[in-house]
Amino acid sequence: MLTIRNLKSGYSRMIVIQGVNISVEKGEIVVVLGPNGAGKTTLLNTIFGIATIHEGEILFEGKPISLMRPHEVVRVGISYAPQLGNIFPNLTVEENLQMGAFIRGKDPAIREDMEEMFRLFPEIERRRDQKAKTLSGGERQMLAVARALMTRPKFLLLDEPTAGLSPRAGAALIDKIREIRDRGVTILMVEQNVKRALDIADRGYVIVSGRIVREDSAENLMKMNIERLFFTA
Repeated sequence: MLTIRNLKSGYSRMIVIQGVNISVEKGEIVVVLGPNGAGKTTLLNTIFGIATIHEGEILFEGKPISLMRPHEVVRVGISYAPQLGNIFPNLTVEENLQMGAFIRGKDPAIREDMEEMFRLFPEIERRRDQKAKTLSGGERQMLAVARALMTRPKFLLLDEPTAGLSPRAGAALIDKIREIRDRGVTILMVEQNVKRALDIADRGYVIVSGRIVREDSAENLMKMNIERLFFTA
């Protein structure tokens, strides 16, 4: 579904991603693991049209998206829930979901999809009329994912969805991510918590200093000391 070939990207003239090759099949959850500063977020930003591509190509469903801007990437079926700045704090929960569906115009199914998000995330349903800045960390992350799903994506990019959450809130969100995949959305996820991510992933990539140093099934990666790769690769 997604193919990345020989990708070099970064910000302006600074190259962060160094010749990366990644593929994601339809229906998979693929996780990208690595230490802080390894290029994980830059990889997602590049796919979404935010970072600068210096070399290589990105294909989605066999078609190039390397030169697309973020709103064009959304239109082909990719949505993104970044780690930071992922909600509108001064808008209500409902208004955040409406903003997520902005690209759909006056689609009459938006209201139905909004109620579906509340069924998927009942934690935020009871706060639907409250401003997003009043939510807990876990509720904010759930809202960010729900907002991204309001575009009706085929493919979802998630950047550190459980960062800063309590173990209980993080586990709850991971369960939701599994359910989202079961609903037919393919997922590429960046995550710091190795075990939590591999519990739900099909495959994983380990990235260090902008380069992929390991690719394997989640089952095999779970048996390894992944953190050791972070510092010895």
